[in-house]
Parts: sequence; structure tokens; C-alpha cells
Amino acid sequence: MRTYENEISAEEDIAFIAMVCLLIAMFCTFASGGEKKSITIKGSDTMVHLVSDWAEAFMKEDPNVEVAVTGGGSGTGIAALINGTTEICASSRDMKEKEKQQAREKGIETKEVIVARDGIAVVVNPKNPVKELDIQQLAQIYTGAYTKWNQAGGNDKEILVFSRESSSGTYAFFQEHVLKNKDYTPKAKLMPATSAIIESVSTDEDAIGYVGLGYALAAKDKVKIIGVKADANSPAIMPSDETVTSGQYSISRPLYLYLNSKMTADVKAFVDFCLSDAGQEIVKKEGYVTVK
Repeated sequence: MRTYENEISAEEDIAFIAMVCLLIAMFCTFASGGEKKSITIKGSDTMVHLVSDWAEAFMKEDPNVEVAVTGGGSGTGIAALINGTTEICASSRDMKEKEKQQAREKGIETKEVIVARDGIAVVVNPKNPVKELDIQQLAQIYTGAYTKWNQAGGNDKEILVFSRESSSGTYAFFQEHVLKNKDYTPKAKLMPATSAIIESVSTDEDAIGYVGLGYALAAKDKVKIIGVKADANSPAIMPSDETVTSGQYSISRPLYLYLNSKMTADVKAFVDFCLSDAGQEIVKKEGYVTVK
């Protein structure tokens, strides 16, 4: 028979169980080092898969830290670092002096860390007969001086030019090192992500694009990587670990992490992990070139 005393006893039991659960939860939180901390990383789309893999491996080593990674382009990441909305910027280009000055005006002294190297692979459709181009020919194509493939040793067909959008570090690097700071042709189709360039080149026989080496290798037979000559009289060099490291491949660059010099211990630990043997193994796995 249910009595008043039974109800009181049941309520006391529930309260006791709830208290025990709360104590267990508090103990687990204390034992695991406190509340979960977070690191935000924003920037280069070229680096987003690499940084995501670093983040995943780092969180396995330290479950108390949650690392959130987003792309958007190197310029977007640098702006976020300056504005204090990200702790780490992943960038495929170096910060401009005016950007560093903007950061200083907001009390941020930036620190630059080279964490990997990358070759910019020039890709065409597998059905395109062109196997190599020199830097001048690439500049002619991307500025619009060449509009047909037969001007560069190919078929008598219109060249369909694909590029990253202007917020991309790859866009800026290619413009500086290949176009010699000239403007891209207005006919260039600006793509929001590297994967979009791969997909477009793979489906159009007359297309050309440029992408990070890791993306080009991962695409396998969907696109054809062509050799690049430093000038008309030089041999064509294919991008690879060896040719990027040695400097033989002319369209290569360092990849950076930028951060506030007054970084937290967790941010420093993450950067140290990226440079560690384990972190550099991830660099190789993703198709980039290590800095060690």
C-alpha cells in the first residue's frame, strides 16, 4: 500500500541519486582537466584538408581541446586574425605589410610559422594534348593574350580559363609569380574552391586551372598535371616533393600559420604538433611537402 512515508522515501532516493550523478560529473570534469577549451582556425581553402587532419589528430592527443577549422580563403583568415575572430589563420600566402600594420593598430603582433610547402599544379583535361607550358605561356593564357590552345601547342579551340577567387592566397600567389602582377583575363571563371576547379577541368576538354599539388594528386585521372618550364629554353618540370623542395619547380610556395604572438598554451601546443614528426607525416599524407 502506497503511503505518505513511502513517497517521501522515494523522493529522498531520487534526490540522493541526482546528487551522486552530479558529484560523478564534477569529478570527471576535474579529472579531465576542467571544461573543454577551444581553438579556432580560419583561412586558406588550399590548406583546409591539411589543417582539418591536424586538428583531428591533435584532438585525439588532447581530448580537452576542441579545434574548429573553416576555410574561406587566406585573405579572409588574415582579416579574421586582425579582427580577433580567429586564433590561428591558415594562409597560402605571406601577410602583406599593410595587414601586419592593421594588426599592430589593434594591439596584435603577428607571428609567422611555415608549416608545409606546396607546389601549384597546372591541370588540364586528360583529353587535352598539351603536356607542358612555360611560365610566359601561362601568363599569356591567364591574362587573355592567348585565347586558343593552338597558340600554346594545342588544338584550334577556345581556352576556358579557371582560377580561384580573389580572396584566395593561391589566386594572389599565381598572379604575383606567374602573371607578374598583371590582371587576370576578364574571361577567367573565378571559382570559390579548389574542388570546383578540379571538377570543371575534369568535365571540359578545353579547360585549364591551377590547384595545390595535393588536390591534383588526389584527383588522379580526373585531370592531367602538365610540366612547367621556367622559360622557353628550360626543361619542363613536374611538381613533386623533390622538385618543390629543391626549387626546381618554379610555381611553389610555403604554407603558413599566422597567430597572435601572445598565444595561449593550447595554440602553441597545436602549432608544435603541426611541426612534430606526427604532424609532418600528415603533411606527406595530404600530398604536401614537409618542412623537415
